[in-house]
Order: sequence, then C-alpha cells, then structure tokens
Amino acid sequence: MYKVFLVEDDSIICQTVASHLRLWGYEVQAVRDFTQVAEEFEAFSPHLVLLDIGLPGFNGFHWVRELRRRSKVPVVFLSSASDNINIVTAIELGGDDFIPKPFDLTVLTAKIQAVLRRAYTLQGSVDLLESGGAVLDLSAESVSGPQGKAGLTKTEFRILKVLMENAGHTVSRSDLMTRLWESESFIDDNTLSVNISRLRRKLEGIGLGGRPATRKGQGYLWE
Repeated sequence: MYKVFLVEDDSIICQTVASHLRLWGYEVQAVRDFTQVAEEFEAFSPHLVLLDIGLPGFNGFHWVRELRRRSKVPVVFLSSASDNINIVTAIELGGDDFIPKPFDLTVLTAKIQAVLRRAYTLQGSVDLLESGGAVLDLSAESVSGPQGKAGLTKTEFRILKVLMENAGHTVSRSDLMTRLWESESFIDDNTLSVNISRLRRKLEGIGLGGRPATRKGQGYLWE
C-alpha cells in the first residue's frame, strides 16, 4: 500500500482528498502541525507528498527544499497559485508535478498514479517490496512499518530482502548465508545471528516486532 502525506491547510480539501485516496487503497496522513512538516514526513515515511504552496508559517516552497534535503520521494504541488512563475518555481525546487486548484479528483488520482509509476518502476522492476505490513525500499535500503522507518546496513538489508522475497516459506540459515556470500557479504554463522538480532530490534522499533520468526532447526520465516 502506497502512503501519501498531505500538506494542505484547507480542511475541506484535505478531508475530501484523503477520503477519496483511501477509497483507492492509499494510506493517507495529513499534516497536524505546520511547523513540523519535515518531522512528520520522516515519521510517516510516505511514498508521495501532496503539497500546497500557501500554508501557515512557511510556504510550500520552503518545505519542498527541506524535504529534498532528506528524501527523493515524489512531491506533487496542489495550489490555486497556478501562474507560470509559481509552476516553474515549484518544479525547479524539486516538485514532480503541479496540479492547479480547483481540480477533479479523478485527474488527481491519475496524476498520482503516473508519478508513482515513474518513481517506483523502472523497466518493470519495482523499487519497493511490500509484505506483511513492511515496505522495503530497494534503492534507499530502508524499511518502513506502522510506526516509522529504519535505515539498514548492507547485510541487514540483504537478509530482509531474501526473507521478504520468500514470504510464507522458511529460509534455512545455510541458504541465507549462501545468498549473502553471492552478494559479497562475507558472513559466517555467528555473524548471521548477530545481524538477525540487530534486524529484529530495528523492526520492533517500527512496529514489526516478532519478525523474522525462528523455525527451530529449520531457519527463518517472514510471515
């Protein structure tokens, strides 16, 4: 499920857009504190941001600069300030698209789908791996869960990738170590145990506790 972060101060537009996108299967969170946009963005770890220009305090141009310092997540501007200067400025500062207000919800949905396809699909290869409430970002080597986002070391990332690719099936320790050796992660049995423990702590911290499950004498299972 893709997550959309909505930075809009018009409560009617905010509620209407959020309700519509949820019907399309998106997880939507609207900003709560307009002085903490960047912090709420990082905590939610969205796949796309819908951003107004005219906001309380700092405007959307300020916030797109802040977000671009932290992430390459697509940003789509929604604004009634749709003159050519504002559109060009929004794109030059890092916006991926600009939708003038008022807009049709079906057009908004189509634009969001197009931006997500461009951002997360390359020649048929998806840059996100989703399973059991976890979203693994294959380009950033990070994982998101119900309670936030965690960065991973190269080895932790490769372990989690193998387990999520084989979700529902037990992966033996020997198979896991073989896969890691193939990717030049030179790992022995003890190192694997240490990395599994570290990975579990990170997953627990973002609301994915108890994973991966251990199958005694068999290996590990991502459910």
